[in-house]
Amino acid sequence: MEKIQAHITGKTISSNSKEAYTLTKKSHFGEHVGEKIIYLPEEAFYLLEKNKLEFRQKNKILSKQEARLKIQKLDKKFSLKYPVFKDLRKKGYTLKTGLKFGSDFRVYDKGKAPKQVHAKWLVFIEHESNKISWQEFSAKNRVANSTKKKLLLAIVDNEEKTTYYEVGWIKP
Repeated sequence: MEKIQAHITGKTISSNSKEAYTLTKKSHFGEHVGEKIIYLPEEAFYLLEKNKLEFRQKNKILSKQEARLKIQKLDKKFSLKYPVFKDLRKKGYTLKTGLKFGSDFRVYDKGKAPKQVHAKWLVFIEHESNKISWQEFSAKNRVANSTKKKLLLAIVDNEEKTTYYEVGWIKP
């Protein structure tokens, strides 16, 4: 398979290559919007690392480092979110934006297509040195519960290792 030719335009990473459409259909990378496949920054960088995508800007192929710097400008939280995306994707989960839920990602169970089922988890990512209040924790849990999902807290350390905590509601 040829590499996907992706372009960064403003805050959008997109491609209209045949390979992009094929991979979206097969592995649920990107979202089909209009005539293009739009990628989350984490999806695009993951595909770059897997040697399935290359970033182009004005007919120049960007190096991995140049692409990372451009992506970090798009999303200030990229360095924290990417290790979580990479880890969960390697484990077979599909991740999509959690923006409309106020979370970092929605995570779909292994082998499930996002358009066919609801997400299993809403993921909120924090660095191990950050503190959140009980009110913030409760708000995150309420959002997950009200959307019939479980809360997955992803705590990333300085070595980019992630520890996960699944939180759910119980009714005694």
